[in-house]
This record gives sequence, structure tokens and C-alpha cells, in this order.
Amino acid sequence: MTSLKRPATGHDNASMPNISSKVFVRSGKGKCQKIVRELYLRQDIPCSSKLCSPCNFNAPADANGKVLSFVLSERPAGTSAFTNGHYLIPDTNIFLYCMDIIETESAFYDVIVLQTVLEEVRNRSLPLYNRLRSLTRTDEKRFYVFHNEFRQETYVKRQPGESINDRNDRAVRRACAWYKSHLADAVAGTTSKLPEIVMLSDDRENLRNAKEEGIACCPIKEYVKGLKNADELLDMISAAVEDQESKLTKGGMLYPEYYSLSKMLTGVKAGTLHQGIFNVSPYNFLEGSVGTAGLDKALLVLGRENINRAVQGDLVVVEILPKDQWKRPSTKIVDEETLTKNDNPESDQPEAIETEQERKALVEEARKTQGAPLESRPQPTAKVVGVVKRNWRYYVGHVDPSSVASSRGRGQQTVFLLPMDKRIPKIRMRTRQASEILGKRIVVSIDAWERTSRYPVGHFVRSLGEVETKEAETEALLLEWDVQYRPFPKAVLDCLPKEGHEWKVPANAEDPLWTGRKDFRDLLICSIDPPGCQDIDDALHARVLPNGNYEVGVHIADVTHFVKPNNPMDDEATARGTTVYLVDKRIDMLPMLLGTDLCSLIPYVDRFAFSVIWELTPDAQIVNVNFTKSAIRSREAFSYEQAQIRIDDSSYQDDLTKGMRMLLMLSKKLRQHRMDAGALNLASPEVKIQTDSETSDPVDVETKQLRETNSLVEEFMLLANISVATKIYQAFPQTAMLRRHGAPPATNFEELQAQLKVRKGMRLLVDSSRALADSLDTCVDPAEPFFNTLVRILATRCMLAAEYFCSGTQAYEEYRHYGLATEIYTHFTSPIRRYADIVAHRQLAAAIGYEKLDDSLQSKSKLEGICKNINVRHRNAQFAGRASVEYYVGQALRNKDMVEEEGFVMRIFSNGFVVFVPRFGIDGLIRTKELQLPGGHGVVAEEEVAFDPEQYVLTIESEAVSGRPGRKEKVEVGLFEKVVVRVRNVKEESTGKRKIKLELVRTGGKK
Repeated sequence: MTSLKRPATGHDNASMPNISSKVFVRSGKGKCQKIVRELYLRQDIPCSSKLCSPCNFNAPADANGKVLSFVLSERPAGTSAFTNGHYLIPDTNIFLYCMDIIETESAFYDVIVLQTVLEEVRNRSLPLYNRLRSLTRTDEKRFYVFHNEFRQETYVKRQPGESINDRNDRAVRRACAWYKSHLADAVAGTTSKLPEIVMLSDDRENLRNAKEEGIACCPIKEYVKGLKNADELLDMISAAVEDQESKLTKGGMLYPEYYSLSKMLTGVKAGTLHQGIFNVSPYNFLEGSVGTAGLDKALLVLGRENINRAVQGDLVVVEILPKDQWKRPSTKIVDEETLTKNDNPESDQPEAIETEQERKALVEEARKTQGAPLESRPQPTAKVVGVVKRNWRYYVGHVDPSSVASSRGRGQQTVFLLPMDKRIPKIRMRTRQASEILGKRIVVSIDAWERTSRYPVGHFVRSLGEVETKEAETEALLLEWDVQYRPFPKAVLDCLPKEGHEWKVPANAEDPLWTGRKDFRDLLICSIDPPGCQDIDDALHARVLPNGNYEVGVHIADVTHFVKPNNPMDDEATARGTTVYLVDKRIDMLPMLLGTDLCSLIPYVDRFAFSVIWELTPDAQIVNVNFTKSAIRSREAFSYEQAQIRIDDSSYQDDLTKGMRMLLMLSKKLRQHRMDAGALNLASPEVKIQTDSETSDPVDVETKQLRETNSLVEEFMLLANISVATKIYQAFPQTAMLRRHGAPPATNFEELQAQLKVRKGMRLLVDSSRALADSLDTCVDPAEPFFNTLVRILATRCMLAAEYFCSGTQAYEEYRHYGLATEIYTHFTSPIRRYADIVAHRQLAAAIGYEKLDDSLQSKSKLEGICKNINVRHRNAQFAGRASVEYYVGQALRNKDMVEEEGFVMRIFSNGFVVFVPRFGIDGLIRTKELQLPGGHGVVAEEEVAFDPEQYVLTIESEAVSGRPGRKEKVEVGLFEKVVVRVRNVKEESTGKRKIKLELVRTGGKK
């Protein structure tokens, strides 16, 4: 290494006195400190081209004494413009705005990523930096990071008056010039062809300077036009790199300008502005809400102008509007596709923010608010004044056929993408392949949303296949919920045991792997899981002790024996966060070798486990608890149904069955203890899809049956999680991985309380979890057994989401799990499918002295990052699973005749109502404009509908509900009422998805 403080004579950096800097910093106490920074330049940083023999010969070794393999090909690909082949050197903006096209497999090979550019990308966008880093680690694309800031010939010093951006552009050009001359020297006298060094940039000034300096360069579009599949690749270029001048010709700005970041931060700190996540109503695209830390109730955001380009999930700053502008939440269903179906995707003229129809809808709502009784208080409303962090991601949808001009052929045109998620606005997209992607599920990325456009602008990423095909729809829902479903990379698979499926627990107890483990292979242990379960996390045993008490053991798969901290497999599991269960497949958190074999507690095989052993009294009170690493041999793997049958069959008197009966008896007492403490017995609709045994196509839907054995397993898993939480918190009070469920604000229940009081004369008390549990038990309608379940489903939707957290980030009183009524809780019992459990296993192993805790799990900030990720992954996995069930329910009904089912009205609007159908576990919207009872004539007009928001009743008087032409009849639909609906499967025009469509047959139950 050469340390240069003064450049060599003749070098164009010679004017610099030295490559060091001095900074004087004054401390708070008035002392002055000199900080000197020196830059050490080298001449042995290789170019990494296989054409260059000198670099190959002089390349330095790494810390392990190995010389890294060279990356850039000796025969790089050519284009029509660069026939001898070429290496690419993109500038920063190319990576920032064109990463999708750079990642494509059909182009962009042999790319030199300059250190200057890489650091700029990291400072501008960490997700894009991680994607770029991932490209540099793969062998296929041949991306090489060249440390130009440390090579003597390519380092440039910032000149007086020169901006950082201009200095960095000059550094890029310097690196291009050096590569060109360096490789020319390397191939001189050889038969090898000299590849062109091509700088990619969309900066006009940078391109002009490069041409003057004799550097080959071009804009990204010009380069892509020379590639084979140019039409497809051009669609993938970000709209943000379009010429900005076109935006300035549109005239006046439409949306209000955002506040500056400093103004927003100052306002939030002062309490005059509020920050929170923006959420769009699923029933009204013109209504959003923002929950903030300082207010119990979310702030309403009404109308396009107040929403001000915020998109679902954005972190926004809002300003509360004057009190005379406060309103009640909307009672009307407003669909974007209905009000905006005639919008022109290629409009170059200034657009009104709100159409006349949208303005009319808002005015109607304002009038209803003014006419409402005093007790119906309006809610505070707000306007978005800035976006702190965009939640833009890949969006899946289909091209709106009405926005495609068929006469354009393969010319570029602008079309609308209709996202699958109805909370996302239409996206304008330029494409040259409109006819090819019509009728397909496609992926689009939003690039920008200018003040001059009513809609955001994005670019095409890729096609998933034809709409409605199982493969395309499944991949679409995985992308929609950001589920990482790529195959496990080689680096992860290399972490698996070399023995593969042949790995076994060592037979010799003297083997080092047995150190610190107890041998429980003689215990009568079994597992109880859903049918067909392959990733068996847990198993149980019970036996009577000599003193009359019971020994109960929960044995959990010892995943951390195989997954070590900070290796590639651990990093991948951290990123995935959880296994995702779809109807027809499972997206594993860990490779299948571990999840379904080596870690899975399959019967008749020795397996390593982490065991929690209690001594319980006959009344299920804990006498003591012990934790230990162990080895077990499960005697049987039961399904819930099989276990229930065996327990109930008195002819089984073997010790294993007796042990299960002990577990069932004790679980009932544990459950009663929890209920007495105020635990909630909530409800959520769950259905099971019956599939064809040969084709796996869905054929029928049935409601899941819960048996006593479901509760048996649940109670002991809860007990294990609580016991482990207590232990790891005692050992690591600042960094324990815990799970909390906050008490919901009383305001969350206000609407449900009012509905129950008006419709049923019932009181719902929410002072505590115990009060809520007791009052839910009283919400019973003797004439309708399902009513209590319906109320519990609605109460569940009023709850806050449970979340993982690091113990040092909350006060102890905030640890409480509201739903379970326990002071402390964690997840320990499912390490095969949840990363939080892996962390808990490592902390518990350290707490009992089995092994030292990795430093990363003693860092509060590191654990906060893990918790944030797995909270998002856990929630997304739930939504993806529900979306899969919804899709398969639709497919199961696709080839069936229309069926009539009983349902219950669970929400009322002024122009429609929502019905829950227990048979399928789904709810569907019935609009009054589509209402036509059997024998009815015509459609319901808006003036034929009367809505009583105080009594939650919708009255329709129309020929559409009459059996006779020319005669109107009246039908009333009230909240919580039983109705009969016709269930059909239709393709929803706005999203392209197959959905369950409900049609009202009559009010009241089946006759």
C-alpha cells in the first residue's frame, strides 16, 4: 500500500497540497479539538477485467490470503452501437430510477459500480442500495464494485466552488477515462478486442462534458434502443427520467405544495401538525384516515385535494382543519372506477383535482352532517401537508381496456393500470406493448406523482401471466403482500448440514452435541396438529408424579441448533420473518430440509428439542418450571380429529392416551384461569377449502371445526410462551424479545356500542378486558345462536394489532397482552415458521447457561429493527393467507350453480350494506343500485332509497323489489338482521379478480 500525502509530479491532482483535511471542533465546554482525516491512495486496486494481465498479476490478497476472482468478462456483449463489446459505468441516477431494468436477466451485464456511485445510492435509498449490493454478489450479472475513491489515478478532489454533485460527476468521468486507457494498455500487443467503456447518464451536462472529454456515453433510453428486446425494456424505464420540461408546459399546479421537511418537523414537535400512517377506506376512495399518537381517534381526510397525493401506507404529516369543516365518516359507498371511468390517460392539459361527480359526492356528505342530530358529533378532519416516507412498492393489476388505443400499434401510448388493491389509485403508465399486456396480470412501480397530474405515474416491471390463471393470481397476491418467495440462494443452502436427510441425532450420548442436553426419548410424547402438517414445531407429554401432581412437558423443535446467528441462513430467515401459508402452498421461512425433516418433530425418529417442563397441581397451578435442551422421540403425530377420537374412545387405555386425557383435563382448567383473569374469547371467520385429490383444484368450502384438542394444544403453547417470556425478561430486562397487545382506546368501540344499544338494547362495557369479556357473554339473541359470534367478530375488528417489541423500549405496564390477560408474553413455540421464536430460543438458551448470547441480540437498536420487520412480515402473511382463501372460495364456486345462503347484515351505508355469510366465512357488499329481488322490475333509483343513520336501517321502495310491474313495494334492511343471499362468482371489472358477489333474495332467514 502506498500512502500519498503529496501526489506525484505531473499528476493532475498535483495542485492539491496534500490529501488530508483538518477540522477544528469546539466542545460545549469551550475547548477546541483538532480532527485530522487522511486519505490513503493506492495503485494496486484492480480493474477486475479478465482481459487485464497486469491487474491479475498485481492484485492484492484479502485478509484470508486469497486473491478475489476477476469479474468482468474478456468477451463482453456488444450492441449495434458498440460492436466490439462494452463495459457499462452508470451514474447514480441510473441506479436510483432504473433499477428494475438493470436487474432484468436479458441485458445489463459487465457493469462497473463505482464507489462514488454506490455511496450516493446508499445515502439516497437504502432499499435500492441493498438491491444493488445483491447484484454485486451474484456471479451471473458480473457487477464489480471499483473503489475509485482509493485508487491514485481515479481519485478527484473537490475544487473550490464546485458542488458535491458536480465533483461526483467528474469522478465518474475520470474513472471512465482511466478504464479506457488502462485497458488499452492491457490489450496492446494481444489479439483481444478492446471493449468500449460506456458511461450511462441522463444528466445533460454530464453527457456534454463526457463527449468533450472523448468518453463514450449515452442516455439510458438511447442505450436500450440498441438492445434486442428494446420495446419491453423501454417500458421498464422509470417515468421519473422523462424530460421534465413536458411537465412545465401543463400550466398551473393542481395539488397544494407540500410543506418543507423542516416546517413539518417543527410543526409536529410543536403539536400544530400531526404525523401518522395514511389509510384509505375500502368503501370510499375519497376518504382516508390518519391515526396519530396524540389523539384517541383517527383524523379524517376527505377529498382528493386534502388527500393531496398520499397513497395507502404512506407516512404523512397532516394539519387539522377548522372546526366548521369537521365531518362525520362517510355513510356512502364511492368507487373510483364509477366516478373516473371516462378519464383520459394521455391528458396533457391541466386536470381538475376533483371531478364534478366527486365534488357532488362530498357535498352530499356535508349536507348529511349538517342535518344530523347533536349526539352524532362530527370528527376532526385534516389535510395532508407532506409525505415523510413513501410506502410505494410493486403494484399488481391489469391494464384498463378502455384506456388502450388499438390504432397505435406498437407505438408508445399512455394507459391506466387498475391495481388489484382498490385502495391504490389508478396509475398512468407509458408502454409500447399495450396490446401484448392487455388481459394480463402485470407488475408496475410508481415513479412520481407530480402536482400537475391527478394520478401517479409509473412504469412496467414485468408480466405475471394471464388474468385468472392460478399461477399468475398466486404470484400476484404474494407480490401484493410483499411475501419473499424466491428460491433459497446457494449461500443459504450451503449452511445446511452436509449429511442432508441422512443427519441423525448422535447415538453416543458422549458425543459433544449431547453436552447440556437431557435425554427424554423414553417419555411418551406425541404431537397434535392440523391434518397433513409437515413442519411439526411442538409435541407434548404428561404423567402423574408420586406426590399426586402432574409433570407436563412442551417440547419445541430445536431450530437454533441448525440456524446459527449472522450466517446467510439466519439473514434470510430474518428477512422473511415468517412462513406464509396459502391454500395450495407454503412459502417457507427456512429451507425444507430443516422445516419438514431435521427440525420437524416427526414420530418414531430422534430429534433435538428445547423443552419446558412444569410440575402442576391437579388444579393446574404451577409448582415449578424448568427449561432444558433435550432429545426426544415422538410416539405419534395426531391430527386434531384423530387425537379427539382417541381421547373420547374409552377402549384406549394405553399410557399415551391417558397422558393426552391428562393434558385435556389440565388445559380446561388453564383456560378457565385465563377467562377468570379477563382473557377474551374472540372470533374470526375460518373456512377450509376442499380440493380435488388429483388436480388440487378447489371443489368445495366448509367451515373449520374446532375441537377440544385444538384448545388443548393452544393452552399449553400459551403457558410455554408466558413461562419463557418471564425467564428471558429476568435474564435480559433491556433486550428480551416479547409480544404485547395494547388495550384498544374506548373510542374504537363507540360505533359498535351504539349499534348494539339501538338495535338490540345491549350494553358493551370496555373499561377492561374482563369487563369486555363479561359483556360479550351477555350479547346473546335466543332466536339466533350465531349473533354472539357475529358480535365477537365485530369486536375483534375494534382491537389493536398485537406486536413484537424489545423489552427496553416500553415501560413494564405496557408489556401486557390485552387479549390473553397476561402481564408478559412472547412467542417461543413455533421456531420453524416464526423468526421471533428463534430469537426467544437464543435468549432462553443464554438465560439457562446453555450457550453465550450473540452480541447482535444484546443490542436494543438491532432488536428494534428485527421487531419492526417481523411485525410487518407477520401482518402481511396473515393478509396473504386470507387473500388466498378468498381466491379459492371464488374458484370453488366458479363451476357451481348459484347457491342461496343465510347471512347477517354487519354494516349499513346510505347506498348499500355489507352481509357476512358464515358458510363461506366471507363478507360482501350489496349496492342498492344493483338491488333486484326475484320477480322485481328495473333497478333501484337513488331517490327510492331512504337511510336512517340513527336506527341503522335502509328502506328501499321500488319496482325492483316488487313482483308486479308498475307497483312499488317496500323492503327494510336493518343492521344485524338475518337475510338470505344468492352467492355467485363473478369477475370484478375494476380489479380483474374473481370475487364473491352477493345478491339479496329476501330479508329474514330461509323458509
